[in-house]
Amino acid sequence: MSNPSVSPKIKPWSRRQLLKWGLTGTGVAGAALSWRGLTNKSQVSARIPPITKQALSVTGNGFNPMAILRDFDYGTIKHENGRKIREFQLIAESSTFQLNSAVSFVSWNVNNRVPGPTLRATAGDRLRIIFRNEGGHSHSLHFHGNHRSEVDGVKPVRQGKEVIYEFDAEPYGVHLYHCHIAPVTRHVSKGLYGMFIIDPPEGRPPADEMVLVMGGYDINNDESNELYAFNGLPNYYRDHPIQIYQNQLVRLYVLNMIEFDPAVTFHIHANMFRVYRTGRTLKPNEETDVITMGTAERHILEFSYPYPGEYMFHPHQDVVAEHGCMGNFQVIPS
Repeated sequence: MSNPSVSPKIKPWSRRQLLKWGLTGTGVAGAALSWRGLTNKSQVSARIPPITKQALSVTGNGFNPMAILRDFDYGTIKHENGRKIREFQLIAESSTFQLNSAVSFVSWNVNNRVPGPTLRATAGDRLRIIFRNEGGHSHSLHFHGNHRSEVDGVKPVRQGKEVIYEFDAEPYGVHLYHCHIAPVTRHVSKGLYGMFIIDPPEGRPPADEMVLVMGGYDINNDESNELYAFNGLPNYYRDHPIQIYQNQLVRLYVLNMIEFDPAVTFHIHANMFRVYRTGRTLKPNEETDVITMGTAERHILEFSYPYPGEYMFHPHQDVVAEHGCMGNFQVIPS
């Protein structure tokens, strides 16, 4: 069962660490095995294919969607006055990303990646988020979930300033954080958002766990999206399919952060998934192969593939899928 808080000295591998492991002595397969063994406890019993060197190759943007896919940030554990505190460091930045061979985009983001780090804790943990704004505009971080008004993240933090948000992780489920400075639509559409997972105390069954965050890019500032993406880069998982094992339980944490489109769907081919709405249940709410999500809506989707092969996943709005929100699962025979 998953309970990351029982291993306070374990920290997730960064993209640079993964690249280092993949490009030096231990090899890519060794890197993936080491990474798998040192992150979320629920993955210890799950079979996860080694990450290929090609999939972890540098994209030129400072982040890689294949690394983001299974990267969970458990923070740094500290002990103060007899209480354990899980501390995170988040920095608002402004970065130019190459979305494809023809389009570059000035992004406002967290820790130089879109989406920002996937923060993870267990219900009841004390969280301390140290937020520094180096982005050139006033920003903030608003966390979904329960907390006091003083740490609600709606007050602007000026460039070069720092603020601390401290609260207890509750309730368990899949949440998010994002900038809440007006115009919020612009700040979010530029990339200032991330996922925030609070695990139930009893954990969940072992699974190959992944994060898929849907985002849109308004390239010409007309309040309409011209490109879309899973985990930051359009069509990345179309060109670099996500490898999973046949009959292995997959747990997708899916979040819709597409602004300007009222709602999108998420669909997988040749299979059904069990839906845990907002991650707020331990038993599925329904089983389907397509789900509709408004902006900031998020769910846990669980499934396994009985047959090897390559299978698409995408929103069922064709224009969204065809403009970058397209991916494939490559199911490897077990």
